[in-house]
Amino acid sequence: MRHFYISALTLAGCLLPATTGALEVEETGKAIRVLDKGKTVLVYHKAEVEPPKGADPAYRRSGFVHPLCTPAGSVVTAIHPADHIHHMGLWHAWVKTVHGKRKPDFWNLKAKSGRVRYAKTLQRPEPSGKMASFTVLQEFISMDKGTNPVVVLAEEFTLTVHSADNAYLVDHTTVQKNITDTPLKLPAYRYGGPIAYRGPANWNNSNSRVFTSEGKNRSNGHATRGRWCAFTGPAEKGNALVAILCHPKNHDAPQRMRIWPPTSHNGAIFFNYVPAQETAWHLMPGKPSTMRYRLIVSDKTMNAEQIDALWKGFAGQ
Repeated sequence: MRHFYISALTLAGCLLPATTGALEVEETGKAIRVLDKGKTVLVYHKAEVEPPKGADPAYRRSGFVHPLCTPAGSVVTAIHPADHIHHMGLWHAWVKTVHGKRKPDFWNLKAKSGRVRYAKTLQRPEPSGKMASFTVLQEFISMDKGTNPVVVLAEEFTLTVHSADNAYLVDHTTVQKNITDTPLKLPAYRYGGPIAYRGPANWNNSNSRVFTSEGKNRSNGHATRGRWCAFTGPAEKGNALVAILCHPKNHDAPQRMRIWPPTSHNGAIFFNYVPAQETAWHLMPGKPSTMRYRLIVSDKTMNAEQIDALWKGFAGQ
């Protein structure tokens, strides 16, 4: 299937398969890095990263990606923004949950009722030039106000990077398994789920654009369904594009989206696919839940038709 996905780049008419590639994966005690000829593609944080000076220490977090970079080296993520210190580049967590008598919030760290953390590295296959991948185990922990922690979800999180001219394709796959004897209930709520994205700090209403597969934008995109959502704006080296594609086999696909409107923080970019936005859902004991997404990270802008062609390749169509 991977060969089909890459060939879809040519069909899209906007990208061609890379003629050279030198992707590498480097791991230290603190992080896993994917490199392209020595340049950073992304950094996954194994160790907890401290919040800004003076912030509540509860905002420490591991298990997220920052920076995420274009082939030209432009950074397209941001962490610890002043408006939402717990936003961490490319990350994910459930917000409103019920687990027995507890109601852990794995997203809002200041509540100290839940959190997500890196546990261990499961796989780090040898890169094959144009593709590099790794899989980690993450744990969703119910803290019960900081005491008596319980691991509710064990999650296998895989990131796979494909290199192409002018772009990286980043496959983002989560397999969450409830390892307790009690269902994790997910009441319908406006945000929270298996992928979230915070755009660069300088992207705002005046210089960036948000558009979806259904023709929606900042003003009318929130709570709508979409096969994909794309963001463009100025970068250190020209312009950059990030598009997030939702696989059609995901629960509740095409999933509803959380998109900040123009009135939120001067049009700052925050995005979240939310499988439980409209209808409550349960993660049952022992039954794995798989969610697949793909990010297009490019130095070139694309139109809806081009992104649609890439989504069809990802979807196996």
